[in-house]
Amino acid sequence: MAIPSVLAEFGVDPGQLLAEFELDAAYFADPENTLAFATVDRLFGRCAERTACAHFGLLVGARAGTSSLGAVGYLMQSAPDVRSALGVLTQHMHLHDRGATPTLEIDNGHVALGYAIVDVNVEHGEQMIAGGVALGYNILRSLCGTHWRPEEVHFAFATPRDTGPYRAFFHVRPQFDRERSALIFPERWLATPLAGVDPWLHRFMLERVRELQGLSTDDLVERLRRLLKLMIMSPECSIETAAKQLGVSVRTLKRHLAAQGSSYRRLRDEVRFDSACQLLRQTSTPANQIASVLGYADAAAFSRAFSRWAGTGPARWRAYKGQRPIRKAARHG
Repeated sequence: MAIPSVLAEFGVDPGQLLAEFELDAAYFADPENTLAFATVDRLFGRCAERTACAHFGLLVGARAGTSSLGAVGYLMQSAPDVRSALGVLTQHMHLHDRGATPTLEIDNGHVALGYAIVDVNVEHGEQMIAGGVALGYNILRSLCGTHWRPEEVHFAFATPRDTGPYRAFFHVRPQFDRERSALIFPERWLATPLAGVDPWLHRFMLERVRELQGLSTDDLVERLRRLLKLMIMSPECSIETAAKQLGVSVRTLKRHLAAQGSSYRRLRDEVRFDSACQLLRQTSTPANQIASVLGYADAAAFSRAFSRWAGTGPARWRAYKGQRPIRKAARHG
């Protein structure tokens, strides 16, 4: 929603630039309007080019908040506490963004609210990741209060030339070249009650979200793909765990996969390969570390698996920065 105003601040005519994508600035005024994820990717790239601003995505995310998410945002604001609100976000964000997904992990007294791109074919992932993490920051500040601050901020892309805008916005020194993009903060914040709790509004917004869910073209396999993006770095990446998370039986999940000519193992391997490509392309994380994060026995096993998918080893693929397309993606956001 903030793209037209950020363009204008740089002296770029929003109407003229958006016309290149057959879009009108008025379309961005409604938070429930969506665009194909590939279009958003190209749009961010074009905006960064025209404004000569390498952190354009960060500026867009900095102007976004729960109100940018329409009914989902109001459902979050009317929840009883921060934990419930973030649960709404992770469960329903796909109504706005089908090419990426929010993540929520709790470990050893700390929470990691992350943003992970599902589609491997994006060209300007760092722009969308920066915007997504900035949106998460604003959401948490609105839920917890302006005194909330993250302890750490991680980005799964290479260190930009100028990190100043990131430090200024997040009020901490961000860490780049990480396996995941996330805001790290103490778990105690999840129990914070929300000032805007409203049971009637919550029920009303829940009905609206269910209505949007019914209009969504998302199917079970696409939901599984997004879920695997969250699970792929976890030891609990089994079909039984996935089926439980999706609220279906293992048999039903297998049937849906078979109907699309796929299987759980094949889809899991696709998502693992996608994640490997993103880490190789956007970070300088060593291949052996990527192998460990993605659950391979060792670097050799990772190299063999990657070569089967890409036709070349991870080191050579990284040297070319993945400039050639890997496979077509039919996912939208």
